[in-house]
Amino acid sequence: MKYARAIAFAALAGITIIGSGCAVGRGQETAGSYVDDAAITTSVKAKFVEDKTVSATSISVETLNGTVQLSGFAKSTAERTQAENIARGVKNVRSVRNDIVVRP
Repeated sequence: MKYARAIAFAALAGITIIGSGCAVGRGQETAGSYVDDAAITTSVKAKFVEDKTVSATSISVETLNGTVQLSGFAKSTAERTQAENIARGVKNVRSVRNDIVVRP
């Protein structure tokens, strides 16, 4: 089980870094804050994987300058709320924008 979590975390980290685009190239943030934002995104996604109530594959996470944006679909209001609470609990998160749609 620990091995599977380690693989899941490594996969999420790789996807986060590759899939997050290059905000630094667009002049939106510094290289240091880009690295911090990537770490925040990875931490939020990893916590989603660990939590049994949140579907890590149905909810997208993007971070810009410490603001986390959540999007995608949840099966219940409780899942939507839990995802937001998890994101707010991650170190260096300044704010959370919850755009998750509840779709039973």
